[in-house]
Amino acid sequence: MNEQIDVAFDVMEFAENPEPRVPIVLLIDKSGSMNGQPIEQLNNGIKVLWREIQADTLASKRAEISVIEFGPVQTALEFSTVSNSFAPTFEAGGVTPMGEAIIKGIASLQERKKQYSAGGIAYYRPWLMLITDGAPTDNIEPAIAAIRRGEEENALSFFAIGVQGADMQALNRLNANKREALKLDGLNFKELFLWLSASVKSVSQSSPGEIVPLPSPMGWTAV
Repeated sequence: MNEQIDVAFDVMEFAENPEPRVPIVLLIDKSGSMNGQPIEQLNNGIKVLWREIQADTLASKRAEISVIEFGPVQTALEFSTVSNSFAPTFEAGGVTPMGEAIIKGIASLQERKKQYSAGGIAYYRPWLMLITDGAPTDNIEPAIAAIRRGEEENALSFFAIGVQGADMQALNRLNANKREALKLDGLNFKELFLWLSASVKSVSQSSPGEIVPLPSPMGWTAV
């Protein structure tokens, strides 16, 4: 019954808003090591992302964000346009099942693309963005293979962001396309999400399939 309701909602949503979609999955590490200032700044920063995209009429209709938190791995927000959703709030706790979160994120992108196709909705190349301050506590080899396959097939673009304490070596192993993992400068989540919102706005102004240069990450990355 719930699946039928979801399908009906998608049909209604696509009919009301036939704009092409920019699908983004945020994989958010909210493990115990994020407790205190890190999780507080993360929560403040993600609200900035929503506010900035909502202020852009076109981007707010085209940007669809899903949020998967870990650990444990669970969906904090199903795919929804930013105009029809609110930024989630995270509470720190648990370990860092990074590999499982990535696999779930890729599966959710694949499912959403099927829904777009069924609804006649065009879409841009999906983004999968991982934000973590730790090292994986599970096997990331299947995730590495899945990212590599997705990049080679132009099915997704993967970005890894390391917060202070992150295992940057592991994050760079995940980047099968040789895109270097970026390290957050301190707790500059606000600047990170401002960059992401500017990138989403740039992409949403283009046509699906068009190559769009992204803004420089300078200002929130550590040297």
